[in-house]
Amino acid sequence: MVTLNELSTNLKALLKENNIENNVFEARCILEHALGFTHEKLIASAGAVLTEEQTELVRSLAEKRISGYPLQYILGEWEFFGLPFYVGEGVLIPRQDTETLVEAVIAKAAGLTSPKILDLCSGSGCIAIALEKNIPGAKVAAVEYSKPALAYLLKNTELNGSDVTAYEGDVLSGSFSENFSGIDIITANPPYLTSDDMNVLQREVTFEPDTALFGGNDGLLFYREITKKWKNCLCDSGSLFFETGINQEKDVADILSLNGFEDIRMHTDLNGIIRVVSGVYRV
Repeated sequence: MVTLNELSTNLKALLKENNIENNVFEARCILEHALGFTHEKLIASAGAVLTEEQTELVRSLAEKRISGYPLQYILGEWEFFGLPFYVGEGVLIPRQDTETLVEAVIAKAAGLTSPKILDLCSGSGCIAIALEKNIPGAKVAAVEYSKPALAYLLKNTELNGSDVTAYEGDVLSGSFSENFSGIDIITANPPYLTSDDMNVLQREVTFEPDTALFGGNDGLLFYREITKKWKNCLCDSGSLFFETGINQEKDVADILSLNGFEDIRMHTDLNGIIRVVSGVYRV
């Protein structure tokens, strides 16, 4: 038998030895999840003696983590823009970088009344749901092709009490886009990794679905096709917002310009890194 404090110390050391950078934070998350404890209870129970079953569960989760399995999948839930989202195999993990896209769209929507917003390649639904929750009167829809990801999207709308309308569909299909019109803002965090990128993925990322990562040989397939096929779904002076990969912003801006978009802007995160490119389409 070991105490919670002893197990915690051993767990932090094990994660650190296996190059888990945030070993203290991750150890805490694993313990809270395995034991069903809040952070406060974890601190208050430092001297508690754990059962063999509790100890074994913690150790098995630790082994899973040091194999490279994402912490977010182990926990089954992750926070994005202050909201909880279910995650697991088959869906892209929400990342803080993507909050830049949400912030940019919220700022754009400030001058609109009951804007119609459409989120493409929606995955877990984190962008669509965060927008619906933070833009008064917004009517938000989300499109996802993958059935496993769509299941998470639907569960997350329920989890957050969101009115986002979910559609199963292929954003690369021109005929599917014909079902939508009069949209004020289209958002997308599409697959944007190149062939070279896919060959050097971090261990954790290899567990996420390839369909949510690979954007064609040059990483720009979805930007080209979405811009071309979905621009006519926008209302006059409607906007398209893309999250982009590092150093893709100029290529994406060029794609928007070639398709008749104006007022093309680049949006940076708090570290000054360009994360989002947007443009306005005048019919």
